[in-house]
Amino acid sequence: MSRHVMEALGMTRVVIEDGKVVEIGEPKVKYCPLFKKYRNIDEFNNDTIRGNMEYRISHFGMCTESRQVRMKDFLSFGISELLSMALMKNMLDAAVIAADGTGTCVLDDPEIVQGLGGRISGIVETEPIASVIEQIGQERILDPVRTIIDQFAGVSKAFAMRCGKVGVTITKASDAELIRNAFGGNVVIFAVHTTGVSMNDAKKMFDFCDVITACASEPLRKLAKERALIQAGTKVPVYAATEFGKEIIMMKLKELGKEPSTGEDEQPIPLN
Repeated sequence: MSRHVMEALGMTRVVIEDGKVVEIGEPKVKYCPLFKKYRNIDEFNNDTIRGNMEYRISHFGMCTESRQVRMKDFLSFGISELLSMALMKNMLDAAVIAADGTGTCVLDDPEIVQGLGGRISGIVETEPIASVIEQIGQERILDPVRTIIDQFAGVSKAFAMRCGKVGVTITKASDAELIRNAFGGNVVIFAVHTTGVSMNDAKKMFDFCDVITACASEPLRKLAKERALIQAGTKVPVYAATEFGKEIIMMKLKELGKEPSTGEDEQPIPLN
């Protein structure tokens, strides 16, 4: 049996076994303006969450052997888009992400970063998907047998592969602190899946990360008013916490023909 666990659509625990959604938890967030804009979802509930997960499974094989691993830009300003662009512009040599079927992996192909990272929510637990591992290359996966998620070990692997500048996604402030203290300015840290972080952890994310996505985090939104160097987007903002993070965001804005944002309009409901 193939089993995968994600936190998706409003921080809802979703379990997928053998390509079927077998468990849906209670969403912590009921409404997201981005899902309203792109998927016309008015409320996160059992039916809308199941429908979205089943759509991902049927259309690009998420959590199955039919998984598509390549994709062009999807959202205009998601973290996978920033990582992909940074790879294309040679601002990064590799990206360490976590995905279904691989766990933590080290990638240098922008379309694979987008294809894997842009199509999933927060991956918590996963098992090997042979077709995905074959397409990516076993040597790029931290642990192709257990498909563990360990971003610190993933960054260590990237530098062992002689990558110069490495981007990494993290969900925990403690991981950001650990990675920054170990690797300094050679690593670019992207905070993702931040709904529910405490004020203390939000402060640490601004201390140790380069780019932070707000998700439905109330503490991050409050801190950003004082600490963000630049903001992109007004529904679910992305913040730069360092000059290099600002450079990445500015380059993406220029690519899209957009200007930095200020303030917010629609917000997720409720903020956590």
